[in-house]
Amino acid sequence: MARPKSYRELIVWQKAMSLARQAYQLSRSLPKSELFGLSNQIRRSAVSVPSNIAEGFGRLTDLQFRHFLGNARGSLYELQTQIELAADFGYFDNESLQKFQEQSSEVARLINGLLGSLSDYERAEVAVNAASSVSAAISASSANTANKRFHP
Repeated sequence: MARPKSYRELIVWQKAMSLARQAYQLSRSLPKSELFGLSNQIRRSAVSVPSNIAEGFGRLTDLQFRHFLGNARGSLYELQTQIELAADFGYFDNESLQKFQEQSSEVARLINGLLGSLSDYERAEVAVNAASSVSAAISASSANTANKRFHP
């Protein structure tokens, strides 16, 4: 799998950015009494989703990237819960809620897909590394055996 040069090229990051903008718009419709409560929580979790995707992309290994994708998914589920709770309080209309749910479900599918592809890549990489290690061990053993034959 060829890795993009920038996290900005990742469709999952682009969609997560769009979702964060949508969450900010929704949070603006909350009453002033929620400014330091639900509104603040919605904004924090919304920003966390694309931020964790970007941070993970910048890490050195796919294993680290997977860790941050897991954090992004957790923040996404947190955001979904907060939006649903705000909707239960009657702060959003059904159309806005439905649009958000569709977009957040798409981001979840993309994160899960990327996690799966990194997992598959990681398994293949482990298999290649294991094969290389076995090959190196066989070569070392053969060299050691040959060395003993010629140098008693």
